[in-house]
Amino acid sequence: QVQLVESGGGSVQAGGSLRLSCAASVRTFSSAAVGWFRQAPGKEREFVAGISSGYSTYHADSVKGRFTVSRDNAKKTVYLQMNSLSPEDTAVYYCVAKPTGDVVTPVRLWDYWGQGTQVTVSS
Repeated sequence: QVQLVESGGGSVQAGGSLRLSCAASVRTFSSAAVGWFRQAPGKEREFVAGISSGYSTYHADSVKGRFTVSRDNAKKTVYLQMNSLSPEDTAVYYCVAKPTGDVVTPVRLWDYWGQGTQVTVSS
């Protein structure tokens, strides 16, 4: 059973920073693609960032230059460093994983999901 456990969410003022972490209980973490989605109230879940097993990174246009995804295979953990946060970034953030392959953006192509962590940015 694969489990993804997010941490690091919270409330911050606009312009601030947060770092999300996601610990994965997956034996083959090093070969997995991992990443982050988010869902704001009343909106569809959307891709935020992902990192492949080969350390290639992908970021949504809306977060490029502000958010950075990274991974630590020894700790089986994926991170999302979020800087210059704005109220538009307010959402529940979900950690995702797929056993193999590249980073993809469709929701339906990710096999495992965390329970989500709330990020609230106030103006």
